[in-house]
Amino acid sequence: MREAFGAVFDVEPGYLNTASIGVPPRHVADAVAAAHERWRRGQDTSSSFNEVVETSRAAWGRIVGVTASSVACGATVSQFVSLVAQALPAGSRICVPEGEFTSVSLPFVAAGHRMVSTVDECDLVAVSVVQSADGAIADLEALRASGKPVLMDVSQAAGWLPLSLSWADFVVGAAYKWLMAPRGAAWMAVRPDRMDFLSPLAANWYSTGENYGTELVLHSEARRFDLSPTWFAHVGAAVALPWVATLDLEAVRAHNVNLTDRLLAGLGLPPNGSAIVSVDVPPVPGVVSSVRAGRTRFSGHLYNTVEDIDRVLKALT
Repeated sequence: MREAFGAVFDVEPGYLNTASIGVPPRHVADAVAAAHERWRRGQDTSSSFNEVVETSRAAWGRIVGVTASSVACGATVSQFVSLVAQALPAGSRICVPEGEFTSVSLPFVAAGHRMVSTVDECDLVAVSVVQSADGAIADLEALRASGKPVLMDVSQAAGWLPLSLSWADFVVGAAYKWLMAPRGAAWMAVRPDRMDFLSPLAANWYSTGENYGTELVLHSEARRFDLSPTWFAHVGAAVALPWVATLDLEAVRAHNVNLTDRLLAGLGLPPNGSAIVSVDVPPVPGVVSSVRAGRTRFSGHLYNTVEDIDRVLKALT
């Protein structure tokens, strides 16, 4: 058991893999377990989950700096990126950083668009705010100043990096990493002036409010792009995200970066200012990490301690 930022965690020592799967606080896991128990006893209906979906929608909006009315809920990042990819004119030029995660890049490739290497020659920039492979942080001010339409994935940023992204055209993100909620919930913020640019390719009963018939009457706000929610994922998100939204994310960032900087310094490497580091070392026994692009990736979050980092350094040195 560990206590951090006012919550209790049951994470085992040596877990440095939040960039793959975030570990929930005890009160989040308990809420999901209670929902499973109600399911087992047949105590819920589909409308029982409406409140948690709206709670998680609003909390995700606060975390990324947008209004709840501009946020759509879904299941995966690639689903939302595909909405944007399919809305662009055929053969559009997309600037994607080298090594970008495929949930961001491949929807544009599948739609037949062209990948270009510079912002100046593109029609849209698609980028992760924090890169999954190595923790590199995008230059958001430069992107904003470019004047180019921007789609940003905050899956590796939201929950530890302070964000204010109401200026971006599209912002997407998943629940199950730094936000410490179950997998199966994702969101997209659409800037209000870009709502009509997208088509609701997966229109359904939840995005219209109509259970039967053939009349397409969409919600006026970003809810028109909702998927029918994955209930238990939103149960957890409705507890985890409001809690994260109350945290001092500058303090969370400082905590996380201090851990990764300690690891890099112990290996004789310069700091990178990120909660994710990728180093050319073998996986460490007794430490949970990941291998990405041939390098071992470590990622420390608010429940990690210097003991976790020293466990790595001791094994490697």
